[in-house]
Amino acid sequence: MTPRLSVVVPFYGVGEYLGDCLESIARQAWTDFEAILVDDGSPDNSAVVAKEFCARDPRFRLIQQDNAGPGPARDAGIREATGEYLAFVDGDDLVSTYGFAALIRTLDRTGSDFAGGNARRFNNSFGVRPSWLHKQPFARVRHATHVTEFPDLVLDRMLWNKVYRRSFWTEYGYTFPPIRYEDYPVALKAHLDAITVDTITQAVYYWRERESGESITQQKFQLGNIRDRVTSAGMVIDLVEDAVPVVRRRVHAHLAQIDVLTLMSAFGSVPADDEQALVDLSRELVDRLDEDVLAKTHRYDRIQHAALRSGDVDLLRRLAVFRNSGGLRGGARAVAHGRRLEYNYPGLGESAVPRRLYGVRDQDLSLATSVREVGWIDGKLSIKGTAEIRHVETDRTSTLEIALLVGETSHPLPVRRYAALDLHGTQSLVGFEVQLDPELLAECTGAPAHFEVRMRSGRRRRTGMLGGQGPGSPGWPPGAWIDATNWIQPGPGKSGWFSLRRLTDPCRLTSVEQTDRELILHGTASFDEPSLRLSRPVVGGEEEIPLELDGRDFTARLPIRDLLDAANHDDPFGQRTTRVFRVHGGDDLQRVLLWTAGDAAVSRVVDDRVVTLTRSTGGYVNLHESPIRTTAVAAVVEGNELVVRGSAGGDVTFSWRRYLADSDDHLDVACRRTSSGDGGWSVAVDVDALVPVTAVQVSVDPLAALADWILFATRADGTAHAVQCEPFLCSRLPLAIESGTHALAVRPHAGTLHVEVR
Repeated sequence: MTPRLSVVVPFYGVGEYLGDCLESIARQAWTDFEAILVDDGSPDNSAVVAKEFCARDPRFRLIQQDNAGPGPARDAGIREATGEYLAFVDGDDLVSTYGFAALIRTLDRTGSDFAGGNARRFNNSFGVRPSWLHKQPFARVRHATHVTEFPDLVLDRMLWNKVYRRSFWTEYGYTFPPIRYEDYPVALKAHLDAITVDTITQAVYYWRERESGESITQQKFQLGNIRDRVTSAGMVIDLVEDAVPVVRRRVHAHLAQIDVLTLMSAFGSVPADDEQALVDLSRELVDRLDEDVLAKTHRYDRIQHAALRSGDVDLLRRLAVFRNSGGLRGGARAVAHGRRLEYNYPGLGESAVPRRLYGVRDQDLSLATSVREVGWIDGKLSIKGTAEIRHVETDRTSTLEIALLVGETSHPLPVRRYAALDLHGTQSLVGFEVQLDPELLAECTGAPAHFEVRMRSGRRRRTGMLGGQGPGSPGWPPGAWIDATNWIQPGPGKSGWFSLRRLTDPCRLTSVEQTDRELILHGTASFDEPSLRLSRPVVGGEEEIPLELDGRDFTARLPIRDLLDAANHDDPFGQRTTRVFRVHGGDDLQRVLLWTAGDAAVSRVVDDRVVTLTRSTGGYVNLHESPIRTTAVAAVVEGNELVVRGSAGGDVTFSWRRYLADSDDHLDVACRRTSSGDGGWSVAVDVDALVPVTAVQVSVDPLAALADWILFATRADGTAHAVQCEPFLCSRLPLAIESGTHALAVRPHAGTLHVEVR
């Protein structure tokens, strides 16, 4: 019987990852598929992995060819495909469990030519993150739309996050050019040819980000890749030459933002023998882009474009090194030139670039704020952060005012200022702390209250809202009771502003017990005759949990085996199911259940899975089901040692690991481990051992760390994984450590535990 879906999987040299890729396809909720694996002359064991998988699962079959590149390999797979629908997967990536099913069902309903969904980036060191390239095109569900109706679809330059109707593919006879970056010309032409397309917000594809930078998309600075990129971009420009103006402009702007930027960055590492070839290739692309589009790019882009037109390769190299090393992250310090300010970028005052491009506009001198620590001290809410005016020095003559805005009312706050690291990597008077007592916090309402920041530096005055929440407690801010009935919950508000909300008599979890078979939840509702419901993962809806009621107080018993049986994860990397509790009442009342049950999660291990009750970033109760993960729950400094404690360690050794630049190679500092009687673990390392022996700042990025260490656990078979950071530990970080002239900070990043050294 002919399958409805054909999945084409070209691969080359990905033996380390191919098995996981194929497993994610085999676990699809959509089971009516065939997978055509195309070995593009792999030099490693990829073909062996593929053959073993095909022998186990008849839905998979393998074809082999001499190396011809990813495009011809895809074409070879398409010729073998028999399904009604067509999809593509790269051999080092993963697909979500329900992705294909969601896309096919959408197409069955709408009749569109193809459908696409969101993507995630992932690796072992930093976990899972949104793919910024897919954020705009797939921010909303759109049925039967078109690129002329929604021009942001021109950003959708990959093939692997879609399902195509095979009849549509065959009608237009799509084939791939024998180059790298072969996706975009085909993906864009399909958008232009389609009658309608569908977009969904669900993450359907997990795009691997390797530590080594060995994938095609991360080998940006090799001349062969640059040549293929320019060829691909030229094909894309040809496609939109006669397109509607809005599509043409959007494509040109995207190429300027992504592809031209890559070419300019390549000057930082191109060998001298290839410099002229890179100049010629860069001019070939830049000369084809509309001048009005180039004129609207970032100021630094225009400086690089001017250096390219002048042919000043030395300046192009200096500009690329500055940018590649992070020199733009904080923005260069402005320098005075007569009565005006200028950016101290490479090339300032040289003849290759017009001096006006270095000028600082008044709107560039904007207010920059950050939130670095959030905590409770003796019943008061403490917020530490930074405030400065971009590009200018913050000295002791500057002034800073901060007020809590509750509705139309402004409450000025006492501000303690102190020296902290500014955007230019300098210790200056940008740090601040404000403390809010319970009486003031009681003025907050259910609507978010924000913080207004007013700053004067020299003759410049700026006003804005406090934002810029960093990792750790700003992202996982702890809430607290300010009296018997009112809870204050800090967190993100609109437009990324830091906010406070007062929750009066919230529906809340007050304590948790566990037995061998059950998790027992005790809580209080804010209305009579409550019912408790638990979300169903992926499929949607809720299931009602039986309650034992005593007025508004309730007890709920959750059989652990039932929770495991209901697990239904859609994340092929973390394999975690997350569920949310809601309390319902009469007149369609419903509230999310707030966590007030202490400062530690509750976990129960069964076989090789774990069920965990914990808090969300907003302070609400989450129920997770996942494989057993080595998880850190505490980090402290004891003498000159950094001690991390955790749970679910198993038979592993621990080390702090840092990856070398542009490499999968890494350095490990081993930890001393002890185990506690409850199955937990504790590991210690000398703080001095985490300071690099050659601790020299080689980057022009003023905020770059000298080293970024990640805590890893390694099993007896040699497999290693990054240790997870439990949410309640996230809410207590960062942890600051001093070691001689160096400052260390323990922080969470994307759910893993890091130490940054400066």
